[in-house]
Amino acid sequence: MWNRLLDRFLRRFVRKGSLTLTLPDGQTRIYGDGSTPQVTLTLHDPALPRKLVMDPDLALGEGYMDGRLSVRNDDVNALLALALSNQRAGHMRGWQAMLMRLRARLRFLTQFNPTGRARRNVAHHYDLSGELYDLFLDSDRQYSCAYFRNPDDSLELAQARKKAHIAAKLRLKPGMRVLDIGCGWGGMALSLARDHGVEVLGITLSQEQLATARARARDAGLDGQVRFGLTDYRAVTGTFDRVVSVGMFEHVGAPQFRSYFRTLRSHLAPDGLALIHTIGRSAPPGTTSRWITKYIFPGGYIPAMSEIMAEVERERLVPCDIEVWRLHYAETLRHWHARFMANIDTARALYDDRFCRMWRYYLAASEESFRHAGLCVFQFQLAHHVAAAPITRDYLYADRSNQAPAADPVPADVARSAAE
Repeated sequence: MWNRLLDRFLRRFVRKGSLTLTLPDGQTRIYGDGSTPQVTLTLHDPALPRKLVMDPDLALGEGYMDGRLSVRNDDVNALLALALSNQRAGHMRGWQAMLMRLRARLRFLTQFNPTGRARRNVAHHYDLSGELYDLFLDSDRQYSCAYFRNPDDSLELAQARKKAHIAAKLRLKPGMRVLDIGCGWGGMALSLARDHGVEVLGITLSQEQLATARARARDAGLDGQVRFGLTDYRAVTGTFDRVVSVGMFEHVGAPQFRSYFRTLRSHLAPDGLALIHTIGRSAPPGTTSRWITKYIFPGGYIPAMSEIMAEVERERLVPCDIEVWRLHYAETLRHWHARFMANIDTARALYDDRFCRMWRYYLAASEESFRHAGLCVFQFQLAHHVAAAPITRDYLYADRSNQAPAADPVPADVARSAAE
């Protein structure tokens, strides 16, 4: 019965591309229009047809993690490109579509992130071994979208350009006080302090990130200029000339959007500027992948622009600039995936093969989501009043340094650490 139901589902779902499927009993079936991507998938577990019918998103990811399904040439990117492009085209029907609508109605429960839950959610992902992140991130540990001016830019160069682009939008002056919400391992805060002479408070909920950021500040001789704290954004006190948040808003959850922007407004100086850099969706509000929620980012949600702007408007903040980056994150993830695969034996020594398959699936799914599922990156420049920023974007490009950093864009403290 389940083989028949899976066959019916796939005939409706796979319209673009080609899927050759071998079932656990050895039967082979072909779906799609014969175009690319062309995927050959083999199911090894008799329970998989039922699981794929009931919850295809979760079952596909778990099946790959556990080795209960295999893809020809282990081309997980092609598999996910096929699945996501057809889902984006609206080919999900029947039970699966009803399940997605139900999840959308219940998302308040999965995205309700009071401080305690937010801390646990962050620990789930960011308190993994720092050695894992060194396997695939750039030397500054920038765990967010890089800015590629050219397809052949190195990851280090593109990440340096991202930081310079954000700094230009912040219009920094020496002595300004900057709040970095979700500071990660400290790379952005240290760059702003070193390159622009500002004072930075970076906050995170990750113990691992906090320890690394504080050590980096000490090693760089910036611990008097840059402070890091294990602090929830809702517990911040004080007023700041600038607020920056890179790759953190995705963890806030829709029920807390109003609280987030209320906090930003209350701590931003009257003439201040804020820059929010977040993954977004070029589609109406939706839901988070069940597999991603369970294994990678519990409590996370990729917002639609309409959801963000609704709360910006309610908090009477002025959008001075909104920029959309489309394929930059796909290119960033391509670099991360390649680096991870080049170091996969080291990753297995840190964890195990199942973890490595999970992490590879996560990186591939993320890349293909930016290529085929409508994900992008939004940068919102926000203020209290309309005159807080220049009235054109010319200032961003008058100083070409924000587009073309020096030949060696790696911060000195990172270079020393890498050499050691």
